[in-house]
Amino acid sequence: MQIRKEVKQLDPYVPGKSQDEIANKFNLKKEDIIKLGSNENPWGPSKKAIDAVRENAEYMNRYPESNLDELKKEIAIYSNVKPDQVIVGGDGADEIIDVLAKTFINSGDEFIVPLPSYMYYEFIFKPYGAIPIYAKWNMENNTLDIDSVLEAISNKTKMIFLCTPNNPTGALISQEDIITIATSTDALIVVDEAYFEYSKVNNTNLIEDYPNIFIMRTMSKVMGLAGMRIGYGIANKDMIEYMHRIKPVFSLTKLSYIAALNTFKDKEYIEKSIEDGIKSREYLFEELSKISSLNVFKSKSNYLLIGIKDTGLTAAELSLELLKKGIIVRDCTSFKGLDEYWIRISIATFDENKRFIKIINEVLKEACC
Repeated sequence: MQIRKEVKQLDPYVPGKSQDEIANKFNLKKEDIIKLGSNENPWGPSKKAIDAVRENAEYMNRYPESNLDELKKEIAIYSNVKPDQVIVGGDGADEIIDVLAKTFINSGDEFIVPLPSYMYYEFIFKPYGAIPIYAKWNMENNTLDIDSVLEAISNKTKMIFLCTPNNPTGALISQEDIITIATSTDALIVVDEAYFEYSKVNNTNLIEDYPNIFIMRTMSKVMGLAGMRIGYGIANKDMIEYMHRIKPVFSLTKLSYIAALNTFKDKEYIEKSIEDGIKSREYLFEELSKISSLNVFKSKSNYLLIGIKDTGLTAAELSLELLKKGIIVRDCTSFKGLDEYWIRISIATFDENKRFIKIINEVLKEACC
């Protein structure tokens, strides 16, 4: 069996742990587990989306929509762009990343990722023979080291990924920095705005003036549709047209389409999700910042990056102790650019937040004594 060398050399992507997995392993009740490891919307999807999916469940035997025109129109309204500047994909934003690779990448091309950042870019691009070049994120003040990005650009650079808010650090990349990078190269600048709603900042105004900027988003966060796997991209219409040539026609399932369409129409739900998400994040930041052994990063997303070196525990050790008590957090050891002393937590319901704060205080107290 001849396996391609790019696949053999690929490090497996490490996803967050599921509630079922933890419940079985530690003999816990699934309903008692607090999931803080996957940056999901803890309040669930839009009730209107749920009702619409139920009403259309009997049509699972039919192929889904192929042109997605109505959904593109809703996305365009939401994003203040034109429908022909929108591409929709299944598998969250992951398919969008894959279509970018299929459209633009040749073996030997380079792509730049500032570390630490979302590692799935590399996971998808490397099998196509693309070579990752690492820039830096300034961890002291939680900002992009723009000079490291500019210095990494070469005549082989095909794409630059800028995650804003950055996962896992939670900070924004300024529009000024994005423009500086976009005007310094012909490479495609992929601005990942998976969490933009929580920051109330976006960069869609740039696509008209900068043809090498591509905005990428997901419906897995604020929209509460992580299980339906819907993502979308925004760029100039010529780039979108080329990407549509390579994108699978039926990658978005029929029920995912229905869920997405009705979520965008539920403006009250979206506004409430954003409002509650920001409140949850700020509560967690305030309460965790009271624990002297934690280095909590200020965030504009729905998660917080936390340095735990002063606790005397590694991320693996602290994560395990929390798991035993039904708390799932993200051990960030697998993130390139971070060592073994970082965890990431995402927002939870207000009741879950209070339980988590109580439990982490108990765990840290037991660890130090």
